[in-house]
Amino acid sequence: MSEIKNITEALIKFRNERDWEQFHNPKDLSIALSIEANELLELFLWKKSEDANIDKVKEELADVFAYAFLIAEKYKLNVENIVLEKIKKNAEKYPVEKSKGKSDKYDQL
Repeated sequence: MSEIKNITEALIKFRNERDWEQFHNPKDLSIALSIEANELLELFLWKKSEDANIDKVKEELADVFAYAFLIAEKYKLNVENIVLEKIKKNAEKYPVEKSKGKSDKYDQL
């Protein structure tokens, strides 16, 4: 069994034990994901990245992953497949010979 499947099953068990599925529609999960991503960003505000508290980074990043996995579960998406598909699309948009060492957007290469 994949690690992502194990994590998703643990999240669903946790959610269901608390009867929270009623609140976990894709819209609200997406809002929660955005809020958690911003809490992760806040850890870096006004400091160098190496000065961020790694324990708090782990905590907020776990929240981001949790909501992302729950959204994927709602739409019955395979996380591994969709990430690998996106990497393939990005490889086409950002060919190595044009993008290596550059941060330009694909339409500016």
